[in-house]
Amino acid sequence: MWERENAVTFKGEPLTLLGDELEVGNTAPDSVLLGNDLKEVKLADYRGKICVICTVPSLDTGVCDVQTRRFNEEAARLGSEVVILTVSMDLPFAQERWCGGLKVPRVVTLSDHRNGSFGFAYGLLIKELRLLARCVMVVDQKGVIQYMQLVRELTQEPNYEAALRAVKKLKK
Repeated sequence: MWERENAVTFKGEPLTLLGDELEVGNTAPDSVLLGNDLKEVKLADYRGKICVICTVPSLDTGVCDVQTRRFNEEAARLGSEVVILTVSMDLPFAQERWCGGLKVPRVVTLSDHRNGSFGFAYGLLIKELRLLARCVMVVDQKGVIQYMQLVRELTQEPNYEAALRAVKKLKK
């Protein structure tokens, strides 16, 4: 098992990420996640669309809440060829409750709680917490990562503007 020590921090404390580190130019690994209805969802099902894949430790935390709401607002301006996926280890029931309670209809929430296979495939599974690190990726229509930001400190927000610029570049 590939381990990357001190890859991210939580309140300054170093954490270890499991899995190979991905970078721009890599093909986004296919992965099977759970939708809010408990049905399996394959990331490959989104090929042909520009995908913004946001990973968060938990939707029930302040920064994750802010991040997901912000991308929900942006989704309205990005058009139907763009899909925003938020992946966490939260149970699908909790994700559905969070989205419904806060009226976040434009972001698709997906759960990796079953076995963490997405987190491991993307190198984002936090060993010490069994949560996902905060990351934003923009994947093109062919499944290639065109933008990626691993947020080093889990309590900080990602660079929204850089991710949105990457999306707009692909739309041209």
